Amino acid sequence: MAAAMLLALVACTEDIDTSARYVFEGKTITQYLESKDYYSEYVRLLGEMPVSVVSKTTLKQLMSARGHYTVFAPTNDAIQSYLDTLCQKGIIDEPSWAGFRNDNDLDSIKKVIVYNSILDSGDQEAYTVKDFPFNEHEFVLSNMNNRKLRVFIGNDPDSISINGQALVSRTNRDIMLSNGYIHQVNGVIAPSNDRMGDFITRWANTTGSGYRVMSKLIVACNLVDTLNAYRDEAWEMLYLTGGVKDLPKHTSVGQVGTIPQHRFYGFTLFAETDSFWEEKLGKPVEEITVEDVCKFLQESGLFDYIQGTRYDTEYTNEMNVLNQFVTYHLLPQRIGREKLVIHYNELGYNISASKGPTIPIMDYYQTMGLPRLLKTYESRESNGIYLNRFPRLRNGRGQFGPTRENVNDYHESGQFPPLKGSSVWSEENHGVRILTYSEAGTDDTNIANGIVYPIDNLLVCTENVCNQMGSQRIRIDACCLMPELMNNDVRQNCAYYSYGAPNVRAFPTDYPYIESIKIREGTLFYYLQGYMSGYHNLQGDEFNIIGRYDFTMKLPPVPRAGQYEVRFGVATGSYVRSMAQVYFGTNPESMPVAGIPMDLRLGGLEMRAGNQVTPSNVGWEADTGDEEYDERVNKAMRTKGFMKAPNSWTNQLGSSNSIRTFHYMTRRIMVSAYLYPHQNYYIRFKSVLDQEAKEFYMDYFEYTSKEVYDSPEELEDIW
Repeated sequence: MAAAMLLALVACTEDIDTSARYVFEGKTITQYLESKDYYSEYVRLLGEMPVSVVSKTTLKQLMSARGHYTVFAPTNDAIQSYLDTLCQKGIIDEPSWAGFRNDNDLDSIKKVIVYNSILDSGDQEAYTVKDFPFNEHEFVLSNMNNRKLRVFIGNDPDSISINGQALVSRTNRDIMLSNGYIHQVNGVIAPSNDRMGDFITRWANTTGSGYRVMSKLIVACNLVDTLNAYRDEAWEMLYLTGGVKDLPKHTSVGQVGTIPQHRFYGFTLFAETDSFWEEKLGKPVEEITVEDVCKFLQESGLFDYIQGTRYDTEYTNEMNVLNQFVTYHLLPQRIGREKLVIHYNELGYNISASKGPTIPIMDYYQTMGLPRLLKTYESRESNGIYLNRFPRLRNGRGQFGPTRENVNDYHESGQFPPLKGSSVWSEENHGVRILTYSEAGTDDTNIANGIVYPIDNLLVCTENVCNQMGSQRIRIDACCLMPELMNNDVRQNCAYYSYGAPNVRAFPTDYPYIESIKIREGTLFYYLQGYMSGYHNLQGDEFNIIGRYDFTMKLPPVPRAGQYEVRFGVATGSYVRSMAQVYFGTNPESMPVAGIPMDLRLGGLEMRAGNQVTPSNVGWEADTGDEEYDERVNKAMRTKGFMKAPNSWTNQLGSSNSIRTFHYMTRRIMVSAYLYPHQNYYIRFKSVLDQEAKEFYMDYFEYTSKEVYDSPEELEDIW
């Protein structure tokens, strides 16, 4: 335990923050704690624990400095109760500090108590109770032990606990101090150090978790060791010894590109509950075997459409029916409930007002095992987050077009398309709902490297699911393709960034931090989070790749065979954009050229190069509402490989003015090719300009099948 804690503590910065935006009159956190006798044990521990392994500053000193800290402070009674529990479990010999058998265990437990209790908000405000996440959601920030804390709210909204272990006092909460807030808790926050594989092994052999059947299936597929991956220790050592460096200041933003301190692994599991399996197989959970499930899957015929599916007992083979079933439930990134669907700047949504979803928002992730896509989805009408939901949207096309209902607000219509192929049930297009732990009655433990979500129906990548995905435009934020960004609090860590000022993160060329991308020498790879900064990007972030760049990245698989366009979102409202040659194929080491170089300086109306603005020949015109005229404009742009931007999001939060109205926001049709499912595709971007300071911009990709972009019955919608 002590060894594991040692390297984890490098997340804590050695320097004390002295740049808080506001200073409040009154005591510091340390002064307040010292004034209350019932915090004396906690204060003592804060004074004994250093901020990190490379710092002599104690946490007590840190809590005396300027900053924005949220402290869940355990009372003396809470700490004593925790020692009582350790004694009952046989971890210590008596319920006191004298009961520890060695100094390492003693030091580890002290760190558990203090590091799990503090959130450092940096330049942002600390958390008051009204700012806490929703029920069963996690704080955006990790605590000083690199763990996410989860909020549980009882039937009484004032009944709030952290991780289900520490009840927040109803009276001693929201205590405002000069450097943050204190919330008194009646228990020690001590999340388990066990990893997902450890939990799976334990759950497979006992009842009560609600996941015994799924755990047995995972064990049979020999995935336990995979799911126990926690941290890249090689990166950890390089970072600690200065073997990897921050990138220079971003040329136009003017901020240093900071590299992540850690390279954590993470996993998300969507799991049918034991009660689901008991009803489906007609047996008590204790009697359900792996063979029972395999027989059920084979008899269902749901996997017969995949050529090469095997029904033998070689469960580790990715073509085996059980392996296909299990791995489709697993993502190689840990996604908190608040990020399963990322709401930020979609049309009509106001993140500050928190009035719930507006238009449907969806993300797509490649699952483990056989390459396949899993869709996460939430809308105003869905009343929750779903997997693989396919409603008919009022998109101004077909029955919602001007000759019929004439509705173009992109909300759910209440209708669903007919099934297209084998399916789990007749209403499969409604999707599989992600349940809360209280609804499912399943284990809600905070797992060190993963998160498990109970679901309400059988999750299968059926023939119908693949056909439905292939019948819709698939838009994927580039961050979805990089699990490391989610696992290491880089993607959408809104609390980390200053209002109105983008924060710049970076990734080195001399270490494969992002496994799916090969970054070659001469490439400066930056990620910009433009939270609250008026960025025009999908979800408010973007990548800038600067220099004589050359990089190759893995794209997701397509859902079914067919002719597809591979598109790329571009913003040309800057004088520093670049020009790149595109390569596309299945072999990352040898790919053919895909068309002429893509000029990111060329927008819908303007060419911006060398501080000069000249007219472009793209032919962009604002939508007029005259469908025939607008379509002629669209077709003329398509002949040049351009499309207008989508209508789905804005640059000003809560605005009704979409990015489609901006001529410098366009889409490029990079590739048109016949693509196959269960196949990884790669794309390479190489600079063709001999200019070090120019930027390659990257935001999102689209896969669009011929059924969508060239339908004889219904034009592709503007969304």
